[in-house]
Amino acid sequence: MPAVRRARFVPTAIFLLLASVSLSGCASAVIGVGTAAVAASTTEKGFSTSVADTQIHAKLTDQFIKNDFSLVTAVDVSVNDGAVLLTGKVKTPEEKILATKLAWEIRGVREVVNELQVTDASSIKDIAKDLAASATLRTKLITDSGISSLNFSIDVVNGTVYLSGVATNAGEMNRVVAHARDVRFTQQVVNYIILQTDKRL
Repeated sequence: MPAVRRARFVPTAIFLLLASVSLSGCASAVIGVGTAAVAASTTEKGFSTSVADTQIHAKLTDQFIKNDFSLVTAVDVSVNDGAVLLTGKVKTPEEKILATKLAWEIRGVREVVNELQVTDASSIKDIAKDLAASATLRTKLITDSGISSLNFSIDVVNGTVYLSGVATNAGEMNRVVAHARDVRFTQQVVNYIILQTDKRL
């Protein structure tokens, strides 16, 4: 009898949880979802944003595997509310540029910050000129009211400007390219910008 009395005092919440597990037939799935929900509720961005960021991370990793497997181990990817941060070390400027380009091709990405360090500096002729060109172009994009500057990334290597990002329309893309061509020290402009209508997004 004492055991029966104690059973009557089992909290309702626990009873309902056990009942839901038995009805679903998949206790691990229920516990997993519950854990994820609790974890997400403790963050500022919430569950839906956390799921979206996780998907972006997974898709970008898949892109790295398909295009250049070395990026998987060399690049650390962080995603926060659609903003992608790339850190780590790569061997060449081309790898750094590729990582940025691939990140922009993922649906839901709204900004890419590439802080990758290039270990092989043999191909960099004049870092100062490249940095000046990049800073000048970034200023031009920020001050142009027809351009959403956060939607674009700029990499300058040996006077070649690499543009990537997502443009609202062809007009915005052309404005960005025009600014790049007008920057001092620019020898060539490589345009990786895609439009919002691109099927990859």
